[in-house]
Amino acid sequence: MPSLSRAEAVARRAAISVESYLVDLDLTGDGPHFRSRTEIHFTAVPGAETFVELKPARLLAVRLDDRDLDIAGLDENRLPLTGLDGRHTLHVEAEMAYSRTGEGIHRFVDPADGETYLYAMSFLDEAQRIFAAFDQPDLKAPVTLSVTAPPEWTVAANASVAAEPAPGRWEFVPTPPLATYLVTLIAGPYHVRRDSHDGIPLALYCRRSLAAHLDADAEEIFTVTRQCFDRFHELFAERYPFGKYDQAFVPEFNAGAMENPGLVTFRDDLVFRSAVTESQRELRATTIAHEMAHMWFGDLVTMRWWDDLWLNESFAEYLGTRVTAEATRFDQAWTTFALRRKAWGYAADQRPSTHPVAPAEVTDAAQALTNFDGISYAKGAAVLRQLVAWLGDEVFLAGLNAHFAAHRFGNASLADLLSSLAAAAGRDLDDWAQLWLRQAGVNTLRVESVVDAQGRYEEVAIVQSAPAAHPVLRPHRVLLGRYGVQGRAGGVELDLDPERDGGRTVVAELTGEPASVLLANDGDLTFAKLRLDPRSVPAVRELLPSTPDPLVRGLLWGEMLDAVTDAERPVEDLVQLIAAALPAEREVIIVEDVLTMSRPLVDRYLAGPARHEALGMISAACRRLLLAAEPGGSIQLAAARALIGAATEPELPAGWLSGAEVPAGLAVDADLRWLLLRRLVVLGAAGEAQIEAEARADRSATGEQWAARCRAALPDPAAKAAAWEIIVRGAEHSNRIVEATAGDFWQPEQAELTAGYVPRYFVEQPAAALLRPGWTAERIASDAFPRYAVDPVTRELAAKLLGRDDLVPGLRRAVVDAADDLARALAARQRYAAQ
Repeated sequence: MPSLSRAEAVARRAAISVESYLVDLDLTGDGPHFRSRTEIHFTAVPGAETFVELKPARLLAVRLDDRDLDIAGLDENRLPLTGLDGRHTLHVEAEMAYSRTGEGIHRFVDPADGETYLYAMSFLDEAQRIFAAFDQPDLKAPVTLSVTAPPEWTVAANASVAAEPAPGRWEFVPTPPLATYLVTLIAGPYHVRRDSHDGIPLALYCRRSLAAHLDADAEEIFTVTRQCFDRFHELFAERYPFGKYDQAFVPEFNAGAMENPGLVTFRDDLVFRSAVTESQRELRATTIAHEMAHMWFGDLVTMRWWDDLWLNESFAEYLGTRVTAEATRFDQAWTTFALRRKAWGYAADQRPSTHPVAPAEVTDAAQALTNFDGISYAKGAAVLRQLVAWLGDEVFLAGLNAHFAAHRFGNASLADLLSSLAAAAGRDLDDWAQLWLRQAGVNTLRVESVVDAQGRYEEVAIVQSAPAAHPVLRPHRVLLGRYGVQGRAGGVELDLDPERDGGRTVVAELTGEPASVLLANDGDLTFAKLRLDPRSVPAVRELLPSTPDPLVRGLLWGEMLDAVTDAERPVEDLVQLIAAALPAEREVIIVEDVLTMSRPLVDRYLAGPARHEALGMISAACRRLLLAAEPGGSIQLAAARALIGAATEPELPAGWLSGAEVPAGLAVDADLRWLLLRRLVVLGAAGEAQIEAEARADRSATGEQWAARCRAALPDPAAKAAAWEIIVRGAEHSNRIVEATAGDFWQPEQAELTAGYVPRYFVEQPAAALLRPGWTAERIASDAFPRYAVDPVTRELAAKLLGRDDLVPGLRRAVVDAADDLARALAARQRYAAQ
């Protein structure tokens, strides 16, 4: 189906304005379809011609004012509207299809109890799978929703219930003006918890089989919600403007969450059924704060077109992290951002698929979907943090509040925001925006130092560089931190100005000071990759255990991980640092991220005995962490998970799975049992019989997904063939089952077994990607890429595939990024092969 282009959206916005939507849905049938009736009131300029979007299973009737339109006029998803002039009413009636892919109205049958659950996902341009719509972000209008559902169900939507005139009939009050991509509902036998705060009704929803787990954490979720509301109301003059605030945890959700005003939807993995670490709880808190930030950025004020996606996601990422750190018990959220989220941004900004934070042109909605990445989220948020450091927080917030006041319930662009910020700051921001928002590429800040015979600095400089593909140097406001073995010894605030200094800034303030470790972005105020001077690198091993600030430790670990990723240091250096310093770490965020982020480097940059030795060293570090960890605590769980994943022999996972020699306090619960079983499967020490037995004991949706992972990981030709069929032809399976299968198909230990599937990926993925829309296609293509086939032949196959001109955008983006990661792995293997 054609993707709406920006040119078409601009033309339609000039031709019409939408007054209101009345949407009536009948969800009572047991079949694959539901009934949708839409009444749209809109006005048009004289002589206008346009189209309304709709993706029906069967179009039943269309009436424009007092005349019936030919339903055969529907061209794929577009219904032409001609001869327009003034005010019009459009009636559309259709049968729509439920989905298993997380778009439109997703229908899920819970394997735990057989109950059916529905939820609506209208993003990015999928409202047309639910009701007829002018499906673009700058045609906002109030939506009045009515739903007929089984009487025993609960139905909730963006707005509050106005009436329930009969059992199973739900009528909702009109919403404020909404973009179509924000319209949602849930329907089914949902479990609900209610509360209120500061005059705002609150509710939490989940399916009944998760009720006990939601109840266990409801107070924590409500507390985070209250704290975030209080902080946002301190920051913004505009109070939350959408009435109630429901948060629904829904099954098989594609994204982490979706910012539908009045009814935010989250993936129900965030309802924890097993033991989790504090970093997982922090992730849930930052997700809650992120979506709440969208109530202002995206919902109250909406971008005009998807080229200003950053006005949604960069601000939500920045404010979500900030508010979590400032208002909740998760006060180390910026450490997680520095180590985990910015690594995502740095990787995205170095790939061939990189783009500016605010691209000048996004041609259509399909292209826009590929920009939901580490640039729009992490880089954009880091750029905002740099802007705050430059302008000052008071000025920044004054500009935001002026922006909300000027565009309340309307649409805005980059130029509109810059105008508000510039007025508050009393300075022009166009040059800043041109360098930071309109141009792609990441700078590297590299410290250089010269030390005299007495161990004092003769000269210190920060040298800024940029990749050849994007050779832009930017101004940076940074803090150069100086650290001794016992911690911070001082710092110098600097404005790095490439126009003034030519990209090399001499730090005269440190001349004559004792030599130590120098950290070029202390406090993590800017978006730039870091490199320590050669003198500082070996001192990090001693500095990490003694430095009290988790953010500093996170930045130092991030510098090492990034240098290894870029093949500037060998993986062995990272593994040795893990062995030497990580067992002393007491911040679970750092433990978990370092262990998680190092594994792809070990598995792809090393092979054979070198990889085996590295896994042994990681295992030894995890054992030391386990011995020192508090029983039942987060570090114990993080270390145990990493130890299981690094096991090269089956004794430990087999023993823990049977209950032998389990560390005191470690709960071998449902998810840890699956983790243990998966590792045994990979090592060839467990098979289908054990998988089936575990699946019978865990008849949940999560259990189904774990079983799919384990079956895909079986070192058996027949199992691999069956898994491959699900990946490339499994249209009858849900998005989550296909993703789980793709994610565990490739294993470093099974390179010989899966070698024949490497060329098949590049032959069969183009057709497979057509089976599923949007994000799902890109995610499956990424997960299914032969990431452990680190060979020039794989890269050649990828290049040949990318030479085709018929690839869907999600597949092209996935292969471009995966091929770039592959090139880095090849470069690292080549550079350090002799070692």
